[in-house]
Amino acid sequence: MTPEVAETVEVSLWRGREDGRYQTFTVPLRQSQTVLDIVTWVQRHADPTLSYRFACRVGVCGSCAMTVNGKPRWTCRTHVSKVVDDGKLEIGPLANLPVIKDLTADMAPFFEKWQKAEGRFVPSQTRADNLAVVSPESAERRTADAAIECINCGVCYAACDTVRWNDSYMGPAALNRAWTLVNDVRDAGNRSRLSAVASDGGCHNCHSHQSCEQLCPANLNPTASIAGLKRRTMQAYIKGELG
Repeated sequence: MTPEVAETVEVSLWRGREDGRYQTFTVPLRQSQTVLDIVTWVQRHADPTLSYRFACRVGVCGSCAMTVNGKPRWTCRTHVSKVVDDGKLEIGPLANLPVIKDLTADMAPFFEKWQKAEGRFVPSQTRADNLAVVSPESAERRTADAAIECINCGVCYAACDTVRWNDSYMGPAALNRAWTLVNDVRDAGNRSRLSAVASDGGCHNCHSHQSCEQLCPANLNPTASIAGLKRRTMQAYIKGELG
């Protein structure tokens, strides 16, 4: 006898703000259904007041990141069949961030820490100078390339235990961005950037749990980037470049 295939899934969605609660919906199952499809079905057919964030639907923008059965994921690329547990799904907003409403997290603290880590390019030349030529085979370029594809979705930040324990910690994405700039030979801001990432809440707060690397949808390794910052800031300290 062919096993009976479930036709619905029981979905618990976070409602309200930090003091909210989970509300359960019964949602029809479809072939190749994603978690974002589930959330969209609830908003369109069961409760139009449900708040959530998405844009591209094809794994490019990262704005649809949510917590699915305890782990942060891009919901547009997460198939229900891969994560459903005994016919149930629990979907909440990203952890370690304030909740605006329902499944929508406030990304402001995430980007504020990105700025605290001085994750902005500081040009060493002007528009009047010739374009800088950077060999794609250089060690610095290869190191930057390994970390540069971050799209700031916040999954690593939500997965990070150190962020959970330490509100001042800059987080994997901000430090990963700083590492790409440290290795950009065109950048002129490294002295102050290394000072920033070596300060309280910086790279030396990382405990190397590697949850950021394990869950990054872009297959990046922020733990490796942070380890690079630890080495580089120590070198700068020994040379007297940091106070």
